[in-house]
Amino acid sequence: MNKNFSFIILTFNEEIHLPRLLESIKNLNAKTYILDSYSADKTLEIAAAYGAEILQNPFENHPKQWDFALKNFQITTPWTIGLDADQIVTSELFEMLANFNDDQHTGINGIYFNRKNFFQGRWIRFGTFYPFYLLKMFRTGVGFSDLNENMDHRFIVPGKTEVWKKGWILEENLKENDISFWKTKHERYSDLIAQEEIERIQKLRIQSIKPNLMGSPDEKRAWLKRLWWKLPLGFRPYLYFGYRMFFKLGIFEGATGIKFHYLQSFWFRQLVDKKIKALQKTNKNINCR
Repeated sequence: MNKNFSFIILTFNEEIHLPRLLESIKNLNAKTYILDSYSADKTLEIAAAYGAEILQNPFENHPKQWDFALKNFQITTPWTIGLDADQIVTSELFEMLANFNDDQHTGINGIYFNRKNFFQGRWIRFGTFYPFYLLKMFRTGVGFSDLNENMDHRFIVPGKTEVWKKGWILEENLKENDISFWKTKHERYSDLIAQEEIERIQKLRIQSIKPNLMGSPDEKRAWLKRLWWKLPLGFRPYLYFGYRMFFKLGIFEGATGIKFHYLQSFWFRQLVDKKIKALQKTNKNINCR
């Protein structure tokens, strides 16, 4: 059994995704833990067949689900790797993990993996989506889930981190080949984000990560988020879509990629802003922007 790291995976009805992820990490011989949100398909059968340890917990949001996983699985390895079920460890990243030696990472508490995101079979290469670094590997008991987020989930570690630029995780949600699934999912996400922004206006939420444009990938995203919250509602989706399409070259993605950027940076963001305005109207004590 791998003595360096263990995997945690979150699942909910992932029979279409889980086998390819578990196959991609199988030969690393690492202990695998799965936190399931009461799947109704064959997810649990697949997890059991691969020897994973399974717990179940009702899903509220991703940050809270990860928090539950980190607090309830008894990880004994010095490092933990948190993956989503629709991700795959590439052969390049596999080799880096296979050769990983804890003794060579003294003083490092977290490692960022580089992600390649796919939408309906196409790699989304432009429009801020590549390279895209995610803190996925961290020292057990040191890394924790950022509960100041309502929808986006991230792990946080104090101290030093490093970025692996050449090892990749591939992320592709095959359910999103049905665009109605994508829209239904993002309808739910828009409720979570709108409520989060209202709570930030009310000073009920603060950023856990110090914003720093020149800092780590997460510190840079925290800086950009702080800027985003200051932009006028209703206008900012136009600005963001134009930024991704032209300044970040999303226009060169092809039809499928352009559709993704439109849905993700304009349609979805407009929906969030409309819901924020609706919440503001129902509560006159919330300052409008």
